[in-house]
Amino acid sequence: MRRIAKSIVATAFVASALSAEGSIVAAKIGNDVKPAQLKSSDKLWSKAKESEVTLYPQTTIKMNDKKGNAANAENKAKVAKVAALYNDKCIAFRITWPDGTQSIQDGTASDKYPDGFAVQIATNFEDAKKLPYIGMGSEGRPVLVHLNKAVTKHYEPNGNKDVALQVNRDNTNAFGDDLKKFDGDVANAAKTHYMRSFISEGFRSMTEIKDDSSKFNMTMDYDTKGKAWSGTLGRPLSDANIDLSKAGAVPVAFAVWDGEKMGRDGLKLLSTWIAVDLDGKKGNEELVKELTEAPKGNAESGKANVEAMCTSCHTLSKEKVAAMPYMAPNLSNIGGYSTAAYLAESIADPSAVVVPGYNRNAHKNFAWYNVDDKGNRTSTMPPMMTDKAMIDDAVAYLKTLKAEVEK
Repeated sequence: MRRIAKSIVATAFVASALSAEGSIVAAKIGNDVKPAQLKSSDKLWSKAKESEVTLYPQTTIKMNDKKGNAANAENKAKVAKVAALYNDKCIAFRITWPDGTQSIQDGTASDKYPDGFAVQIATNFEDAKKLPYIGMGSEGRPVLVHLNKAVTKHYEPNGNKDVALQVNRDNTNAFGDDLKKFDGDVANAAKTHYMRSFISEGFRSMTEIKDDSSKFNMTMDYDTKGKAWSGTLGRPLSDANIDLSKAGAVPVAFAVWDGEKMGRDGLKLLSTWIAVDLDGKKGNEELVKELTEAPKGNAESGKANVEAMCTSCHTLSKEKVAAMPYMAPNLSNIGGYSTAAYLAESIADPSAVVVPGYNRNAHKNFAWYNVDDKGNRTSTMPPMMTDKAMIDDAVAYLKTLKAEVEK
């Protein structure tokens, strides 16, 4: 896999020098195996070929957290290794990524955050050029997100109205054997993992699935010698939220959080949409083609046009900062986690997908979009280009905007 640094000399701006992420091949296994029960160390993973997936710093939206932003300001991209397995009923993923520190949330402090990872699947991908926005999905283009965090055993309300067990042990009137019994009752009611499943159609729409319609399992294991996490997700091919049973390939994205750097929400590293090809199954060839083909335009020409038309609002790199902060999404890593089709659509039809969430410190006169009485968002950016060749060139350039890969 070629890795293209954000700072590229002009001679490298040719279409042949650009590449897209390759696809991941999900190996077929027998129906007697339940992928949802697989752990990262299971020998069955040897049947799957690991693929490299690059995870880029999320910079489109800046969080309102000065300390967290500073901790992540110099983030580089990381290369993760992903493997996939499936059978007629289930599908499973294993992602391994480097992390020099093991951060586990224990609930003793409000400013400590855990390491974690997420696997995101588009619920509708019939049109390979209309995939959801990476990260939270987009209106009319929902995504299913499975999230796990490294946590210690913790108590959460479980619907049984046992609120007495939510009291800190130091605030109880229990002593001696009574305190031991209290600790035992809390431990029996506690959870030893943080697994969540969500449906989302854009920022601020993320909704946790709390009924039994999403049955899945996730694990996290830290390699103290190798300084890396391995996380697994196993789930049915189909449930009430998504149907992958007839798919020959599936668009999947991955994200990781570094608790040591206060990673949570938008402070993360994430991939673009990756085509997961189900070995032995046909269908969705256009999806694989769309997600693996290199951009067709001329990046050098695109660079000239984008810098002339976009830099008054958008930040393209640390060297090319917009005149006013928060005037428009930061594009310095957009080539890492956005597909070529998404970029082309955003240029030709800026209101097709409008991402809310510009920093609350942004000046009120520089909003990214307008909102009507019904809550519909319209981008304040006009269609910047209508010529297909010009758009292709711009996309080819934007796809080069990526952070340097950590070595």
